[in-house]
Amino acid sequence: MYTDGAARGNPGPGGYGVILEWVGKPYKKEFSAGYKHTTNNRMELLAVIEGLKKLKNPGTSVLVFTDSKYVADAVNKGWVFNWEKKAFVNRKNPDLWMEFLKVYRKHQVKFQWIKGHNDHPQNERCDALAVIASKGKKLLDDKGYKPGN
Repeated sequence: MYTDGAARGNPGPGGYGVILEWVGKPYKKEFSAGYKHTTNNRMELLAVIEGLKKLKNPGTSVLVFTDSKYVADAVNKGWVFNWEKKAFVNRKNPDLWMEFLKVYRKHQVKFQWIKGHNDHPQNERCDALAVIASKGKKLLDDKGYKPGN
């Protein structure tokens, strides 16, 4: 799974892009959505959540490629699990982190950080999907976004 998020202004209009590929099979799907008022980190995290929600079989092994240190480090370094123990007090985006943990725990998920804007084809495509989505005519409301969050 490849994911990316974008915000034009931070906060501002934003979007996410996801590419699902199945190793060894000719399976490739793309997903994206845009939001009226959000942040880049929210879109980075929402991309992962929405991608994981697309997995139909519980226990699926998935490698998530993201250029978001915020997301990759939160999981790989165990920060999110400590935040959860403390009920996400004084943490940004608690609504999305709680939703993330629900879908994360349904599968076998690993994260691989990749450098953004470094000519990685799927990352560049996810970025394009996110930016295009952020410029859409029918942007969604990010109901969980609160200024300063």
